[in-house]
Amino acid sequence: MESLVSLASNPEAWLALVTLVVMEVVLGIDNLVFVAILSNKLPEHQRTRARRMGIGLALIMRLVLLSTIAWLVGLTAPVIDLGITGPEHAFETAFSARDLILIAGGLFLVWKATNEIHHAVDTTPSDDVLDKKNVAVMNFGAAIIQILLLDIVFSIDSILTAVGMTEHLPIMIAAVIIAVLAMLLAADPLSNFINANPSVVMLALGFLLMIGMVLIADGFGVHVPKGYIYAAMAFSGGVEGLNMWARNADKKRSGRTLH
Repeated sequence: MESLVSLASNPEAWLALVTLVVMEVVLGIDNLVFVAILSNKLPEHQRTRARRMGIGLALIMRLVLLSTIAWLVGLTAPVIDLGITGPEHAFETAFSARDLILIAGGLFLVWKATNEIHHAVDTTPSDDVLDKKNVAVMNFGAAIIQILLLDIVFSIDSILTAVGMTEHLPIMIAAVIIAVLAMLLAADPLSNFINANPSVVMLALGFLLMIGMVLIADGFGVHVPKGYIYAAMAFSGGVEGLNMWARNADKKRSGRTLH
């Protein structure tokens, strides 16, 4: 209890908390985009429930990992070494459990995003489309399992970031809870916005492809600064925002011309 009081009265602790919350929210964007796209594949009455359950599982996953920090940090120890040495090799050849998890998660994201893009651009009618009249055929259980798999990947990355920024467990727990609550509040508006704008869906799928490749590169020891990734996402989002503004302006002009 005394340690909590001392932390609460320490300005450095508050600064660490704010910084970590911002970092966790930024890192949570990847998870949130995936949850939004996947939940929109469900029937409308199940979407909000899937988002809340998926983000709730992310919170539970992060808190469980925080309770096993010693084990989690141990995931960075090499478990596979290909034994290749020399300066000519651009990639790491010794892989830790964390590296393998990131590579698997990245491959899953690339596969998932590519599959969704294929379905979005494929004009060939399928039996599912004809029978369901364009209603997504993914069931609730499959969506939750896929969200859970990515929660594991994003949670490990998130908690390892927290461990690297502060040594105080209460600060980590508080930052994770605040960040996940922010994700929970943003989930429905983001999902509805993506669902209402088909071009944004393709943009979000492009983000998932990029995030998947970054996870794979990170697993191979090639670190891509997250600032570059999020700057590219922000720029692309800004360009799409201008396109949407232009389309709305054209619709208004067309409406005035008809009248």
